Amino acid sequence: MTENTRLIGLDPGLRNTGWGIVDFDGVRLRYVACGVISTSASMMMAGRLAILYGGLDEVIKMWHPTSAAVEETFVSKNATSTLKLGQARGVVLLAPALAGLDVAEYQNRVVKRSVVGTGSAAKQQIQMMVRHLLPSADPRSADAADALAVAICHAHHSFGGAQRVAGGVSA
Repeated sequence: MTENTRLIGLDPGLRNTGWGIVDFDGVRLRYVACGVISTSASMMMAGRLAILYGGLDEVIKMWHPTSAAVEETFVSKNATSTLKLGQARGVVLLAPALAGLDVAEYQNRVVKRSVVGTGSAAKQQIQMMVRHLLPSADPRSADAADALAVAICHAHHSFGGAQRVAGGVSA
């Protein structure tokens, strides 16, 4: 791979959906941007989902990623919460697909293992390693850091393997 591949990682949530964009040249990762799309719990579900879709569509149009990855969500014991999160996740999968991007999915443990080296890493460990692997990144929230971790994981698994990524984190 001689040119950069722009990857978007997405951490779905109904209240906060994190997004993170990196460029990957086959060897090195370079931070591009990250952020969070937020909705208000006081809004109707359809409006919240529309905000998520519109925000993601705007991010994709602004940054022109060539590939997307979404973290699989944790299923809670609360059926109502799980259903709401599933609806948000559907929108998070749909937005890049409608933009013509291939969309990969990664389990939470795979993302953690790719970035930290262990599938049971704490959020603080993920944030620390994201900052180590992407020194110019300064994610303002755990959601944005998690999204960057998903993008890093995607680079490891889809574009050349973890052994070649600068920073030496193995999957």
